[in-house]
Amino acid sequence: MDSQIPTKLKLNTIKKYCEYLMKVSLIYNEKKIDPNDVINVFGMTTKEHYSSKAVERVARALEKGGHSVKVIEGDIHLADELREFMPKVVSGEKPGMVFNMAYGIQGQNRYTHVPAMMEMLGIPYIGSGPAGHAIVQDKVMTKIVLQKNNIPTPGFWVFKTPDDKFDDLVFPVIVKPKLESTSMGMEVVDNWDDLRNAVKVQIEKYQQDILVEQFISGREFAVGLIGNSPNIEVLPIVEINLGDPDKIQTISDKKKTGGVDKTCPAKLSKEKTEYMKKICIDAFTALGLNDYTRVDFRMDKDENIYILELNSMASLGMGGSLFYAAKTAGYTYESLINKILDVATMRYFGSSQLPETEHEPDLTQPLRIVARTYLRSHLQNQKDTLKDFVNLNTHVHNIDNVNKLGTMLSRRMKHLGFSEHLHRQFEIGDFHYFKNHEDEKNDVLIISHMDTHYGPNDLISYFEDDDRIYGSGIAESKGGLTVMLGALHALRFAKRLKKIKCGVLLTTDDSLGGRFSKKLVQQYSKKSKYVIGLKSASKDGGIITTCYGRNDYQIRFTTPNSTSSDIHGIIPILGKKITAIEKLSKDEKNYRLRTTSVIAQGTHGHAPNYATLSIVCSFKTPALGKTMDSKIRTIMQKKESGQKNLEVAINQIQTRPPVIEEESDKKFYEQVEDLAKKHELKIRRHEQIMSSDISNVPSRLPALDGFGPVGHKYRSTQEYILHDSITERSALLASVLYRCSGN
Repeated sequence: MDSQIPTKLKLNTIKKYCEYLMKVSLIYNEKKIDPNDVINVFGMTTKEHYSSKAVERVARALEKGGHSVKVIEGDIHLADELREFMPKVVSGEKPGMVFNMAYGIQGQNRYTHVPAMMEMLGIPYIGSGPAGHAIVQDKVMTKIVLQKNNIPTPGFWVFKTPDDKFDDLVFPVIVKPKLESTSMGMEVVDNWDDLRNAVKVQIEKYQQDILVEQFISGREFAVGLIGNSPNIEVLPIVEINLGDPDKIQTISDKKKTGGVDKTCPAKLSKEKTEYMKKICIDAFTALGLNDYTRVDFRMDKDENIYILELNSMASLGMGGSLFYAAKTAGYTYESLINKILDVATMRYFGSSQLPETEHEPDLTQPLRIVARTYLRSHLQNQKDTLKDFVNLNTHVHNIDNVNKLGTMLSRRMKHLGFSEHLHRQFEIGDFHYFKNHEDEKNDVLIISHMDTHYGPNDLISYFEDDDRIYGSGIAESKGGLTVMLGALHALRFAKRLKKIKCGVLLTTDDSLGGRFSKKLVQQYSKKSKYVIGLKSASKDGGIITTCYGRNDYQIRFTTPNSTSSDIHGIIPILGKKITAIEKLSKDEKNYRLRTTSVIAQGTHGHAPNYATLSIVCSFKTPALGKTMDSKIRTIMQKKESGQKNLEVAINQIQTRPPVIEEESDKKFYEQVEDLAKKHELKIRRHEQIMSSDISNVPSRLPALDGFGPVGHKYRSTQEYILHDSITERSALLASVLYRCSGN
């Protein structure tokens, strides 16, 4: 049952597992109870604890694995500490993990206390659950379960008082409290007088029933297990070199520096080794344990093997048997600690949540081949990410959900080595700027947005149909965000990401025409050699080289002196204005005019005496934009027949200039076209009617959009992308980003 993976590959795998970065709370207990940390000091206090040095050593190991670690004492303040530190999963953040080193403070079943709290709070944690700990900590219950599963364990008797009698008791026996560990109170006796005295002493000291077990004279072994069914790794068997077959390992032996002398791997026949490993797994499974444990054995002179007990919180100390065996298996202390965290992560979230464990890339291959190979094998991961994005309704005014998406992206970008600068907003979601370097200027700036125009109740959830994937915002932005992450992951896998000075700006006001982000787009663009947008490509693979400008208007009409006898109020006037706009729309050529909102209201229950009309005008050229502005204002301010006391206020609330292809854009497109040919992808220049964030990129800076997946039917219930284009466009984007760095 030992892992057959060569040590070198095993350590590489562990190292890659550790690249899945998360927040980890390391929970421990102090040696002595502080009355301020409990409500009352009550019941048995724990005799077990880790030293502060041991806790620090584990914390450092986790930090070397790349995780963000906070050490927290497992006391009355635990829930508050965790609430402050741990990720808010219900808000869309990736979950963290508790690394539990707390043996409990006081009372019964102390190993169960922190795990039970984690279950209640909904926080994943390493190690066994409350039920597993409760059974294993009770030595009597452990032996009953082992016996029921035909797993060999010495005979036993339970003493509630020193005067209990058992006719079948055979000496010698070993006496120990049934609920303690680390060899506490153990004593071997060979007559009734010594037995009764030992039982009396232990009942008084430990306030619990006493286990009297048949003593097995012979060799002693410890076996460590890491993992969960069906992937349980049995570490090499450790023999405790006691010297005398009638000797036992005491608590003082375990505490002295280096502990008792050990041999690993133990000198056993192949058959005995395999049998011992088998019953370890059988016991681990039968008792319902998780992640890691240590199993203690004795072997008599006839080589009969018996399980004495299991420790569901086996010592992680440098001198413990678990680490001693792990060293023999090729682990460092750091890789052992992170492996325990990793198997717990796999248990909770499955392998898809862990980083990839593929072989090292062949760096002699062209980037396009390495990237496509990587992306093909991880398409399902990309689709899972896309589904998470699409199923989050990020309507522009749903600030909570927009910020949830921002947090999801933030964690992924930080995992890729990007630092973050957050631009707080109050009317809309926050803007995020990332970069993976320390220089002032970027080789390339990627621009996209997280908001969608869909209303709060208009979400179309992710679904697949043949070669298409549907969902709200999937073509307009969320497919592009997924393509970007895929490209960055592929570049990191190919060991090229660090060679690119890359910036990423994610805005939250595209639905509002970039009203709030305009200056930021200009600011970060000026610090970049190239600018790339992530809107979807057109059906024929179009890269956006030009796009329309956009003016948004809010026009307010008021008739302050209307009378209650006017049963329609301002409605007839508003109707005439909308009719005029509709007529103008029929003449559309190189522009598009749309009424997006009409609101009419009255005061004190009277007919409407004021109204607001919202209009969006898209236009191909700046001159046409000015012409349309003049026509709209003329229509709105025109006096209608019979009109009295009408006040008109025209507010142009936002504007985006059109993108006109410049010489710098043409040269950039030619580079992209060259790369697309190498990828065997068809692209073409595309003129987009809707405006884009690249509209605000300063003149003469090379800027192109449409690097998302191939998609269609923006802002409709039928919005979709083509399934295969996720991989194709991610690979193309990876090559473009690398080319932008001059490589």
